[in-house]
Amino acid sequence: MATIERPTSSTADAALTAQRISELNDAFNEHPTARLMQNAVTKNTVDDVAMDREVVTTTSHSFSHVIDDWAVTNQKRSGRCWMFAGLNLFRPAAMNTLNLKEFEFSQNYTLFWDKFERANYFLEAIMDTSDRDADDRTVAFLLDNPLEDGGQWNMFVNIIKKHGVVPKSAMPESESSSNTRRMNSILLTKLRQGASLLRKQAGDGGNDQSLRETKQQILSEVHRILCIHLGTPPTSFNWQWQDKEREFHRDGELTPQAFAEKYLQQNLDDYVCLVHDPRPTSPVNKTFTVQYLGNVCGGDIVKYLNVDIEVIKTVTMNTLLDGQPVWMGCDVAKMMERKQGIWDAKLFDYEGVYDTSFELSKADRLIHHDTLMTHAMLFTGVDVVDGDDGPTARRWRVENSWGDENGKKGFYVMNDSWFNEYMFEIAAHKSYLPDDLLEAAAQDPIELPAWDPMGALAR
Repeated sequence: MATIERPTSSTADAALTAQRISELNDAFNEHPTARLMQNAVTKNTVDDVAMDREVVTTTSHSFSHVIDDWAVTNQKRSGRCWMFAGLNLFRPAAMNTLNLKEFEFSQNYTLFWDKFERANYFLEAIMDTSDRDADDRTVAFLLDNPLEDGGQWNMFVNIIKKHGVVPKSAMPESESSSNTRRMNSILLTKLRQGASLLRKQAGDGGNDQSLRETKQQILSEVHRILCIHLGTPPTSFNWQWQDKEREFHRDGELTPQAFAEKYLQQNLDDYVCLVHDPRPTSPVNKTFTVQYLGNVCGGDIVKYLNVDIEVIKTVTMNTLLDGQPVWMGCDVAKMMERKQGIWDAKLFDYEGVYDTSFELSKADRLIHHDTLMTHAMLFTGVDVVDGDDGPTARRWRVENSWGDENGKKGFYVMNDSWFNEYMFEIAAHKSYLPDDLLEAAAQDPIELPAWDPMGALAR
């Protein structure tokens, strides 16, 4: 029987007494601003009360360098930001080649294959850990997170390299691709049922062949569920289009892999994941991976190089100045005003509202579970100013995938103060990295546990 852990203090020391509660009520009533803030916040959102108007009025949606001239996309009620951002990264080159003003790759197609590949990846992890108790922390983590919508850059690369891409017309959105919750709940139950079968079979002495036969049966049922919800992904399709000059083009029948080779126009192996993890246990210029973080068995592992935040800024700025967007991951909801599309580290004066400090460093926020990567988007512009030490960025233009109703038609502005605190990751083209970082990126990675916050974007 497990030991029940309780606070070690005596009941008299630990309990909140009636006298203490009365003292707190008196202190609240006597506080010079607490009642005023209570009146304001009970009638308005705390963000409306705390918003620093000076930050808003001095934050402009103007930039010295902007590369986007297209409309944003909309992931709707799904967690597919990472694949939207990944597909959108290569959308400008495709639109240029096709001579189209608007074009989207099918996000439903990549969703289907990520879900199916990740189901297989999860079941393999369950077989790998079948000799452990169900309440083992790693097993419990796997069972809590079998098949999420989120993902990482390397997981996006895995799907594209194996399954290719198709235009949105070849596999358009379905109700479930745009609203994944119900489909996910059904898949989660099916996969946990599969985990139970595999663990019991392994516990009864089942051999590897019998376990894999069971796994294949589970996967056939997962495939059927996905086809019902998302449609059956095409193995080939006829591609023809009329460009913005109304000229007609026909490519004939293409496979998704052939379409990717022709229209992605980038070698996916030329990208390196850079992150800023300032925790003392995560030294810079070292590579890391996260245990059981992935989607394609036999594909690339999720691997990233930890660098200083200034390195990420420099690489991002230089890439944008060359006219190329940058895929990135951040803690999106912190200090964000969604309607106006603004991020700033001091956007809300919560200290003034509550008369208390909120002082945690970026490292401490990671350690104490107060921050992690929650969203992926694209940088598509930067405002560069000349300083004593050369050109620097003071704000950044971001293409979101939440539709065009917020921000400036779906584009947001990120002040540089926010970049420091809540930006974590970019996919950097190798051509922008110096030799020492390229050598560091080639190292074998240090493995972090499955629940490490650096894997959060996939959850």
